[in-house]
Amino acid sequence: MFKKILIANRGEIALRVIRTCREMGIKTVAVYSTADSESLHVKFADEAVCIGRPASSESYLNIPNIMAAMEITNSDAVHPGYGFLAENAKFASICNDSGVKFIGPTADMINKMGDKITAKETMVKAGVPVVPGGESLLESVEEAKGLAKEIGYPVILKATAGGGGKGMRIVWDESEIEKAYDTAKMEAAASFKNDGIYMEKFVEEPRHIEIQVAGDQFGNVCHMSERDCSIQRRHQKLVEESPSPFMTDELRHAMGEAAKKAAAAIGYESVGTVEFLVDKHRNFYFMEMNTRIQVEHCVTEEVINFDLIKEQIKIAMGEKISGDDYFPHMHSIECRINAEDPFNDFRPSPGKITTLHVPGGHGVRVDSHVYAGYTISPYYDSMIGKLITIARTRKEAIDTMYRALSEYVIEGVKTTIPFHLQLMKDESFIKGDFNTKFLETFQLKK
Repeated sequence: MFKKILIANRGEIALRVIRTCREMGIKTVAVYSTADSESLHVKFADEAVCIGRPASSESYLNIPNIMAAMEITNSDAVHPGYGFLAENAKFASICNDSGVKFIGPTADMINKMGDKITAKETMVKAGVPVVPGGESLLESVEEAKGLAKEIGYPVILKATAGGGGKGMRIVWDESEIEKAYDTAKMEAAASFKNDGIYMEKFVEEPRHIEIQVAGDQFGNVCHMSERDCSIQRRHQKLVEESPSPFMTDELRHAMGEAAKKAAAAIGYESVGTVEFLVDKHRNFYFMEMNTRIQVEHCVTEEVINFDLIKEQIKIAMGEKISGDDYFPHMHSIECRINAEDPFNDFRPSPGKITTLHVPGGHGVRVDSHVYAGYTISPYYDSMIGKLITIARTRKEAIDTMYRALSEYVIEGVKTTIPFHLQLMKDESFIKGDFNTKFLETFQLKK
């Protein structure tokens, strides 16, 4: 049993981990930048340590400062949350070398899935379907043109160290490829300090469906069903739900087994997510594996009544998972509430929250770290919180979400609540007729 866990993150995910630790009787340490001194995760933790100035590079990505915080607080484990250092193999290795348990997979597992080319090779060997494409990094524009002709347009260029849509470009014909190649490499270098890119066939009209998995050090792996994350803007998810309205029992079984193969192929220990693209014919292809807890883990927790953070901590303590696969018995939808102006190209809207009323009632969950008087910083992700609804059917979950969104009052900053309200009344969304390109044609009414 861990005595004290330092949470190397901020905001709602740090608060989420603190809550589970408190239920487990584990002390917590919050770290924070000077911009986050008034955040709820700082106030609710047993101890708090300032680790630097607002810039992430000087605080939440500053490994020496975080390690120093662990040492002075005698923390015996660290939870990385998501983002920042959550999938940083170097950080995981330093923690474990220092006698501090990294609550997540090993550095080797992170590396195997962190590099997209290596991950794809591993999946091919494991028998997991992958998107047709090149087997190595592209070395020149000429090589890119040749491979594109072989695969057939459209194709997509991706950063091998990528994520969040960075270093990614869709190419519809040869006239676009040179510019796309140069732009993708420059963006990859700027975002990840690695300009390596590769090419895949672009799957048209895809759904983005991911499978939650868990594995332990004894070789047991299970899946916890799917999440549909197809409502996204510029590769950033805005709405997630479970189960997927596109799913069939046969497809769920096949994708669940493929996700388990993916995790077993690297001897995965911890909770993680295997992400797939699913075409309109329900063919699915491995996209990537996120070796961490996901923002949208809440919908899985609600439909299977399971605390994923607790499971993550228990696995790190050396406990076995149940080994059973889990299937949804409820329907849950999550809307990400961001401090962004949906009527102005989703421009970030930092500032002070002057008024806040959080919705409640049957079937409503809110994960958030903000309060009236809290200032949304321009230095970090603009997410204010996550609004989750739970019901017996998808229609009931949508109806509850619309009601909860109507009650959610946030003044002082612009938010994505108006967007979500309109989405919940959209006929195609209600029918479950959407894919990752849905928002390209969605008309937001002022």
